[in-house]
Amino acid sequence: MAAGVSSDHQSERWPAIRPSARHAQWHWATPQAEVVLAAGELAGILRFYRRVHSLNQTELGELLGYDKTYISALELGKRSLDDVGSRRHICDSLRLPPHVLGVTDVADTDHRAMLQFGESTVRLAEIARQSGHAAEAVAELWPLVARLEARVEDGHAEGDVLHLLARARVGLGVALGNVLPEERLSTAARWTAKSLELAEYFGDPVMTSYALRMHGNELRKAGLRGAAVERLCRAVAVAPDERARGAGLALLARAAGALGNCVLFDRVMRESDDLLSAGEHTSLFNPFSLHEIRLRGLVATGRAREAILLVGDSPVPTTTVAPQWRVIELVTVGHVQLLAGDRIGAAESLDVAVHEAVVQRLPHQLQRIMRTAADQLPAAYEAAAHALHRVRSEMAA
Repeated sequence: MAAGVSSDHQSERWPAIRPSARHAQWHWATPQAEVVLAAGELAGILRFYRRVHSLNQTELGELLGYDKTYISALELGKRSLDDVGSRRHICDSLRLPPHVLGVTDVADTDHRAMLQFGESTVRLAEIARQSGHAAEAVAELWPLVARLEARVEDGHAEGDVLHLLARARVGLGVALGNVLPEERLSTAARWTAKSLELAEYFGDPVMTSYALRMHGNELRKAGLRGAAVERLCRAVAVAPDERARGAGLALLARAAGALGNCVLFDRVMRESDDLLSAGEHTSLFNPFSLHEIRLRGLVATGRAREAILLVGDSPVPTTTVAPQWRVIELVTVGHVQLLAGDRIGAAESLDVAVHEAVVQRLPHQLQRIMRTAADQLPAAYEAAAHALHRVRSEMAA
């Protein structure tokens, strides 16, 4: 279902047939459904289900194995289901967790345990990625995403499951964006796109802004620069606070530079500088990362001389910076040093970058080093190429 389509319009797009997994993917995750489920009243749940799927009482009765008269009595509150077996039957048929109707069983306990485990997995995977262990983050997130998607495909798509799936997908996409080589970066962008679909459906500005900026950044890395700028502009526009806005501005500046849009790059860098002087510094939005973004953007927009003048002014990190940012910065500095004719300095920067890229298993950065060194620094090129072969072999294994 397209993001932003309300439950009132579902019946116009899908025929009134017996509910399928595709129906169940969304109907219990809407804000309207959350109100109905919170009340825990069987009559309201049955009426809501019929309205969403354009079913009459006869059709709902066929789905549940009851006649129309009994369904009518349940919806009017004239009859009740007091036995656990009948309540569990309705939950199974309507793809609801049993606790909604007061049934606590092994399946529901497993569901809650899965959510708790999933939340912890997403948090720990992000810590691992930020600490330079993106491969470990992928290893943790991949099984979780597969399990959640299997549950959705099976028709069980409660709101908490879809929220968790959105975060797990974006986390997986970003982690893959660290460990995949350039020719496979579109895979990372596809995972962040799948997260964005869910985030926009729920209309949560925090999650939507995050998914937009992560998707935009993966699009840039995959070479889709125009689309990247569009997503990142939206991320900044819907950012719910200065922290999210700063993160969006940093990535937008990088994408604008990669696109060669000098006007947009300069405007976003000015906004970033203003916000940086007054706002909170984070692992992404800080003087160290913005210095690298500025250097690369100046070179990409045809102002290498300005970049050369700034290359030696790298600020001391004011907060914890992810290890991969150090590699990114070393490659950019090496590039600018070559433009300045400082081959010795460039060779030193790229040599350290190769070592760190191997430790963190960052094939994309090794490919950047190879492009930077090219014909000018054959030793650095060969070292990066050899390291890339090693990393590819490890990934294949």
